[in-house]
Amino acid sequence: MNEISDEQLVAQLVEARGRILAEVGKVIVGQREVVEEMLVALLAGGHCLITGAPGLAKTLLVKTVAEVFDLSFQRIQFTPDLMPSDITGTELLEDTENGKELVFKKGPVFANMILADEINRTPPKTQAALLEAMQEHQVTVAGVSLKLEEPFFVLATQNPVEMEGTYPLPEAQLDRFMLNIVIDYLSEDDEVGVVTRTTSTGGEGVKRLFTGEDLLRFHQVVRKVPVAEDVARYAVRLSAASRPKREGTSAYVNDWVSWGAGTRASQYLVLGGKTRALLAGRAHVTKDDIRAMALPVLRHRILVNYRAEAEGITVEKVIAELLKTVS
Repeated sequence: MNEISDEQLVAQLVEARGRILAEVGKVIVGQREVVEEMLVALLAGGHCLITGAPGLAKTLLVKTVAEVFDLSFQRIQFTPDLMPSDITGTELLEDTENGKELVFKKGPVFANMILADEINRTPPKTQAALLEAMQEHQVTVAGVSLKLEEPFFVLATQNPVEMEGTYPLPEAQLDRFMLNIVIDYLSEDDEVGVVTRTTSTGGEGVKRLFTGEDLLRFHQVVRKVPVAEDVARYAVRLSAASRPKREGTSAYVNDWVSWGAGTRASQYLVLGGKTRALLAGRAHVTKDDIRAMALPVLRHRILVNYRAEAEGITVEKVIAELLKTVS
């Protein structure tokens, strides 16, 4: 690697934001906030869960981002009959110089960016095959641990859990995703743009702006951003306030929440805040950065109870109340 100072990297990051949005915008119409949140996860080195109804270009968005960063890319279509070995790889009996031997054939998880498409269409046993890869950046096959290529990201799409034939992800797996990004339907003008663009001749190609090595350097510089104790304390209080049946917990949390956010939420609030600050050209994190990360970081870590569902209270409503009441 060529030696680049942290100052030069920060300058590259600030400049990169506009260029990346422009390149992704050649393929994806609208969804600017979604793209920016995904960018925060990638620059911070976190995995991403993308939730939305079918046909909202979730898969296309992930593929386009992989192209911009020139990352090796594998798409795994999750189905009810998918096996763990279909993800990690399997040992096959092959003829070698020494006779027949078991030879390991790598699965699609051995790439920089994995698109786990419709991850909640497969049973928990297969979903769990990604757990070790996401946390340890390695897979274990026949007792042997194999390191995955860096950088390594899992970007998983899931359909709303109310849809038929879905298996909700277990809390342990959800917690390994840094952000849960929700893609909603486009505005009328944006949808007209999509229809016009996709029903005409081929559009403009996406330029590769960075490499995997650049991303690894960005990860390092993000972690060097200082965070004041009061800002870190605010992130911790925000997470802690979501935990029911604890001393000082608000009545609405006790009434509506059955499971709150853990320590990993506080870590990701601060890490996301650092990335957001750098992208804005600032060398310090503010409480506004923490607040801006609250929805994507907390929405999959807080579980509302049956009473909340009966009253029409959503996770987003709970997070909005937390942002109002946590000092």
